[in-house]
Amino acid sequence: MSKHAPEMPIEVDDETGVWTTDALPMLYVPRHFFINNHQAIEDEIGAERYAELLYQAGYKSAWHWCEKEAELHGISGAAVFEHYMNRLSQRGWGLFGIESLNLEAGEARVRLDYSAFVYHYGKVGRKVDYMFTGWFAGAIDQINGALGNDLKTVARQVQCAAEAGIEYGLFEVTPLT
Repeated sequence: MSKHAPEMPIEVDDETGVWTTDALPMLYVPRHFFINNHQAIEDEIGAERYAELLYQAGYKSAWHWCEKEAELHGISGAAVFEHYMNRLSQRGWGLFGIESLNLEAGEARVRLDYSAFVYHYGKVGRKVDYMFTGWFAGAIDQINGALGNDLKTVARQVQCAAEAGIEYGLFEVTPLT
């Protein structure tokens, strides 16, 4: 296994201790800490309800992230989505790859390898990457809105590496009907 230093800029405010990457403040926590909290909430309210809550929160967060990053880097359109997938990968959530992207149609397919959730849960026979789903629709909708296209989308996870016989996660974004 080879390793390298983080590929994203990280700055720490000397006075406040706040970490930032690009245009946004960040938190740096151990993966097990985050996922143990995630799992505790899932155990309490159920994966289905938790997925609904996370979808809305993730949608809103992705919208905000894409808006701020596009402004900071002077990018738009597909470049924003590509930057988002790159940053998600660089932050340790897993490796996100764009299999297809058609912003005008409100469509995308995103592949996920080495999911942090699958690493923790293992082969449990269900989709465990639902936290990411709202992120993709929120990103596509923000990017489209900035381009003057008010089409709204919905995202769903098609498959997860935590399911038997599945090697990678796959998400689809489609227009909201």
